[in-house]
Amino acid sequence: MNEETESGARSNRFRTTIAAFIEARREAKLKGKDDDAGAASKYEYATWLADAARRVGQIQAVTHVLKATHPDARGSSLHVDPATLPRHREIGSHLLGEDYAEDVVGNAAALDVFKFLKLDVDGKRLLDWMQAGDADLMAALSPDSKLAKAWMEAFASLVREGAKPATHPMAKQVYWLVGEEPQDDSQYHLLQPMFSSSLAHAVHADIQDARFGDANKEARQAFRDKRPSDAPYRDYRNLVARKLGGTKPQNISQLNSERGGINYLLPSLPPPAWQADGRSSVSKRESVLEVFLWFEDVRRLTRALSDYLLSVQDKTGNKDIRDARDDLIKKIAEQLALFGVAIRGRYPAGWTRDGDCRLTRCERLWLDPERTELPLRDDPEHPEWKAGDEAFNAEYDHGDWADEVATRFGLWLNAQIRKAGLVTMALPELNHWVSHAIVDVAWPTPLRRRAKVEEIA
Repeated sequence: MNEETESGARSNRFRTTIAAFIEARREAKLKGKDDDAGAASKYEYATWLADAARRVGQIQAVTHVLKATHPDARGSSLHVDPATLPRHREIGSHLLGEDYAEDVVGNAAALDVFKFLKLDVDGKRLLDWMQAGDADLMAALSPDSKLAKAWMEAFASLVREGAKPATHPMAKQVYWLVGEEPQDDSQYHLLQPMFSSSLAHAVHADIQDARFGDANKEARQAFRDKRPSDAPYRDYRNLVARKLGGTKPQNISQLNSERGGINYLLPSLPPPAWQADGRSSVSKRESVLEVFLWFEDVRRLTRALSDYLLSVQDKTGNKDIRDARDDLIKKIAEQLALFGVAIRGRYPAGWTRDGDCRLTRCERLWLDPERTELPLRDDPEHPEWKAGDEAFNAEYDHGDWADEVATRFGLWLNAQIRKAGLVTMALPELNHWVSHAIVDVAWPTPLRRRAKVEEIA
């Protein structure tokens, strides 16, 4: 097929797609009114395109919608390509990248023009082809090249910015101090937070998929039946639905109308905290590792490591196997560090001085480091208290206890793997587990811990 033939075929695809859309609009609007010749004439190909090119000026493609703040706000909405936004660690519109939904604001009666411009031809929207000035699309619009070009420019103007962005009394505004003198009004910037409709739409789609998607339904049922499932199970709890636009959500924006006016609000919660229960009480245990298995994600990760090692035990070790194994060990070791932080946060400094504390010495040093900053207990009736505090401080400064904690972690992990059916875990494996242990130490020591045993009992 030569270029001229291919160009004609593309132009025909454009025209066929446009004509089918206009015909569908005609059938929907004139159902039961076949004798209304005047109304039917509005849906002739050239007539409808001319009217659509006129009406496109009544709407605007945006990503941030002002009326979502207040329906009577009359200021500017904005179109900001998420890919151009600063890259922050926090969740925001910048994470949408190039895969984002454009919203439309303006006269709701002209929203059919946006639906027209979203028609897909050869993998791209008509709007994209309009903005690119595609010659085949121009030929499909009208044999009059000047008229076709004018229509294309009009349609391409759907994405535009006003000459000067404007705010409105109904828009929320915040005075932000940018100088050093809060008494000086000139040292404030007036900020107007904007509602990111594109981000709200992406969040809404993910929540709807989690609530009603077939894959998550199956995973949820498996969770309820306590059956294994390969699919992840997602659940959004404590949601609040903010309804925008009342009975006319289209007056806010097109995407708001598609969401039925519903915009989900996630709960504002503090970071999750480990909830103590009967198994997690540590003060009267000989080792905190007795309850480590029940901390957050440890049990799942330990089981995953055991299952993986069982699945590859008959294979010759290679880099991929070692990397996969070490990735799981690293995640368990990270849980060990978080576990230490959680324990230290639950007890006041010096809690290991209590006579009921049965933890091993190294674990006391690990989990009660602020004890070293307390005054020595100088009680004539209990001289052993002062001696004990001095010995504790000296041992903490020496630092060997960190390797002892890491070794206990390695022995614990070995025991978990043995329970799963692997009986070949020996000294090399123990040293490997120990080297990954993350134990907080207040003074510089080697990052990789060393085992403090010569053999495994």
